[in-house]
Amino acid sequence: AIGSAVLTSLSLLTAFKDKAQVGVADIGDPVVLSGVLFGAMLPFLFAALTMLSVQKAAGAIIIEVRRQFATIDGLREGTAEADSDRCVAISTQSSVEEMILPGVYAVLSPLMAGLLIGPKCLTGMLGGAIASGMMLAIMMANAGGAWDNSKKYIEIEGACGGKGTTTHKACVVGDTVGDPFKDTSGPSLNILIKLMSMVSLTAAPIIRGWQDWQFWYWGLLPIGLCVIATILVHHYYWKNTQDIAAPIDDVIKDAPLAKDVETPAAEEETS
Repeated sequence: AIGSAVLTSLSLLTAFKDKAQVGVADIGDPVVLSGVLFGAMLPFLFAALTMLSVQKAAGAIIIEVRRQFATIDGLREGTAEADSDRCVAISTQSSVEEMILPGVYAVLSPLMAGLLIGPKCLTGMLGGAIASGMMLAIMMANAGGAWDNSKKYIEIEGACGGKGTTTHKACVVGDTVGDPFKDTSGPSLNILIKLMSMVSLTAAPIIRGWQDWQFWYWGLLPIGLCVIATILVHHYYWKNTQDIAAPIDDVIKDAPLAKDVETPAAEEETS
């Protein structure tokens, strides 16, 4: 998948260069080099945001499970059924909310570089993002798979003493990181580099023939949108993250996702 994404992005990068009339992008040019460095940072930022999103979504599920164990009589004894609709609703809601910020950064980053500085900087940014994104995605896929399989190897084959050993506990911790590595952050980098390349190609006719910093004031618009989106997402979705180890009374009292999420069953009753 990452190989296909890289080939697609390289094709889109070549088309962007022709469309924007960039010509030769010299890596010794400070403008191009600054774009390369900025682009090489973006996959790490994107991967970090998606890893944090997995942590927050999993934490919300843990809080909801703890709340149900504390409030549903007979659930611990197996005589009552859990409300799985709420967990599904939390996962669905989190999947949408947590992709707002990475999506904004992926779409507006090429516009920031292209409008603020120029097409040469954007060319360097795409090259840096493709190069570092490819290496990071391959590393995450291999490392995440290794962590996941090491835990299964110990549990199924009984290697290194089997379950309950310190080695098994360490592998469980590694698998906790490895799953989002190979299933979330790694594959999402394929989308990042392709989306950035497509946005750049779409904006190429606008910045065709621009000189460096010629119309820099247009670049303030995507920068302002990124700042506003970051503030709003932090205020509404990131600031009030709950502690999964909090006392159960606090969990019951302060579980906004558990109380506010509309489940399919609740929607049917309302209608």
